[in-house]
Amino acid sequence: MNAPALVVRGVEKSFGATRALAGVDLAVRAGEVHAVLGENGAGKSTLMGVLAGLYRPDAGALELGGAAFAPRAPGEARARGVALVPQEPALCPDLSVAENIVLGVELVRLGFVRRAERRARAVRALAAVGAALDPDARAGTLSPPERALVGIARALAVEPLSLVILDEPTSTLATAEVEELFRAVARLRARGLAVLYISHFLEEVARIADSFTVLREGRSVAHGAMAETSLDAVVEHMLGRRLERAEAAAEARVPGEVVLRVLGVAGARLPTSASLELRRGEVLGVTGLVGSGRTELLRAVFGLDPVRRGAVKVAAFGSGRGRDGAREERALRGAAPWRRLLAGIGMASEDRQHEGLAGQMSVRDNLTLTRLEPFRRFGLLSDGRQRAAARRFMERLAIRAAGPDAPVASLSGGNQQKVALARLLHHEADVLLLDEPTRGIDLGSREAIYALVEELARRGTSVVWVSSQLGEVLRVCDRVCVMRRGVLGPARAVRELDEHALLLEAAT
Repeated sequence: MNAPALVVRGVEKSFGATRALAGVDLAVRAGEVHAVLGENGAGKSTLMGVLAGLYRPDAGALELGGAAFAPRAPGEARARGVALVPQEPALCPDLSVAENIVLGVELVRLGFVRRAERRARAVRALAAVGAALDPDARAGTLSPPERALVGIARALAVEPLSLVILDEPTSTLATAEVEELFRAVARLRARGLAVLYISHFLEEVARIADSFTVLREGRSVAHGAMAETSLDAVVEHMLGRRLERAEAAAEARVPGEVVLRVLGVAGARLPTSASLELRRGEVLGVTGLVGSGRTELLRAVFGLDPVRRGAVKVAAFGSGRGRDGAREERALRGAAPWRRLLAGIGMASEDRQHEGLAGQMSVRDNLTLTRLEPFRRFGLLSDGRQRAAARRFMERLAIRAAGPDAPVASLSGGNQQKVALARLLHHEADVLLLDEPTRGIDLGSREAIYALVEELARRGTSVVWVSSQLGEVLRVCDRVCVMRRGVLGPARAVRELDEHALLLEAAT
């Protein structure tokens, strides 16, 4: 058996009074994919930061390739062959894809960058992850899934390479792109590289990983071979208890009248043709491959992007009924999100970092800024009322934060997503447009969001749920539409579908 390529012994790390790592041990062999598992806040990202030279441990020891390893900066870790692919790759938006891939390891001769060799290396790295991207395209024009693929390609451009760290690499990828990534990881394994793989999707971990380590509250609590354990056992190690899963209850829901109608909508680029009807109390799923137009559809419906052709119509809520008792319907015109908010439509973007939240603002501000009227007294804003409302939503959604005034950037991914959803609840939206609502969050938070959406649907809230996770769509939704090359297919009941049928429709 191969000797360990990486050994971690008793690593500890604190940030002020917060103890992020309280004693972590793990070993990864060359030619092995080793999963590092745990809830958000378990210490996974901090450990990866230590390995990548972002943080220096307070205690413990590291070995890489049989020699002591103590990087004082990311450049030192990279020079030893360690490549980290973060969940949200930090790209320079004004540089090209090729320039981002070789950033920091440029090929230089006599002080000049060897452009042809740089481009060739970038093309090889993109091909290794199956990314059909133009190496000369500006990185700022890429979608979140495309940015993720560039981040992975950048890791593969490191030479020499001994350890690859993949932090939630599939969180923005659809099923076909995940398969491409798995093939790339298999090639890394075949080259004899050690791979640390972090993911909240345990089913994919079971497929790709050879071994695992579970972290809980900063400590390593379990190790083993993936083939010799069960996913239920892994979950119990992660949580320290049995997971109480929300039961799928789509069959028990009886949707009501149509509340949102999209008629032949075409955007500036995507979608090219999309029509749907959303009913009261219904969860309507939209899935498809990355680049098919799923996100662009929601942006067009919400008014973030212009509608080139077609119409978006919404039923009047509240007392908006005609003489026959039916709800009146009106067209929403113009690319103006505030009009959608006034019409009772709210949206949670898949891109939390850049669109969904204001990271340096407080939890209470992120929760309440779209609707401040309830907190005004005599024309003045009452901080106390605003803070009390934020506390109520934090309690209702079990948002873990130091308090309502904590910066939202200090929260874990799952808690940030709960804040984004709580904002829609505070705004009392009747129609929710949720774009990848469980992307990059832990099991417990995911189950909590499933339960929340089930509760809201039972109370009459209508939801459009966009997701690349086929199993999730079938579990959460009443009906599902497939987006393919900009065209939205018809909605069908989940009982008529399975993952194979959805993938076949999306990819052919």
